[in-house]
Amino acid sequence: MTTQGISWVRDTKPNKRLDSITILVDEMLLSIDSMAGRQKAAVYLFGVSSFASMLAVKRGHDRELAAIAGLLHDCYRCRTFINEFPGPNSAEAARVLIRDAGLFSEEEQTTILRAIFYQEDLSRTHGPYEEIVKDAILLQKYLRPLGPGHARMDAGRLSHVLSELNTCDASLSEFAIDEQEPIVPLLEDKRLRLADIAESLARQEIIGAPGDERYREICRYWPDANIHKVLKNSWCAAFVYHCCRQAGFLLPIRYPNGCHRLAGVGAWLEWSQLAETGFFHYDQQNGFVPERGDIVIY
Repeated sequence: MTTQGISWVRDTKPNKRLDSITILVDEMLLSIDSMAGRQKAAVYLFGVSSFASMLAVKRGHDRELAAIAGLLHDCYRCRTFINEFPGPNSAEAARVLIRDAGLFSEEEQTTILRAIFYQEDLSRTHGPYEEIVKDAILLQKYLRPLGPGHARMDAGRLSHVLSELNTCDASLSEFAIDEQEPIVPLLEDKRLRLADIAESLARQEIIGAPGDERYREICRYWPDANIHKVLKNSWCAAFVYHCCRQAGFLLPIRYPNGCHRLAGVGAWLEWSQLAETGFFHYDQQNGFVPERGDIVIY
């Protein structure tokens, strides 16, 4: 097609799967109460998606899968406003969404979820789609910064991506921001705080019903639309997760490679027995006696 001397080719290849996911994301964005918040989230998600699609085309990969991974890469934070573990948590939220959509093969689902999961792991090089999403996020933050929460930059990586796109910026050093390590409270302090929080909440006689605002607060970490009904009669593990977060123990909603979410007792048992944690003890094992702040599974 030609207009006023400018020629372009219209791509008629259907993107039905991307359209379907876009509708789901639009519905998710509508759940954000603030108009400004909805607009900010939409600009960010669709921006990353567009950059991911562009990079996929340039690097010879499936642009639709890249666009979908970009569109869903921050879906957990947009639904819950929780910033920690954006990769693992958004991958878990997206896992259910793309599985239930019934539009993707198992291999495609894995490709999308891996791209989302490893989005912040800039210290290692992963597969092509993981790297596409990392670079798409970087481009979006660079070209459309949305405030302090999006200020963290890898100037070296950004320079490489811009060079790939035949673009350069002499002022990239301005975007390399050193972040101070947070002060981590002593473990003993957090354990005692965990016990205090759990004890205080237990006294409140919270009812496991959507009408109870305190129950909704406990369920807010799990992005499923019907989570209040799912947990209605079995929210003890979700209660523990909520107390842990309030006390400063930060965990993803599903530990990497875990069989269960931490909204279920089985996940806590599984997590505590991992080699890298070493938290699990049987009752009276080698003289072990639970103390205030310990989590007891029975």
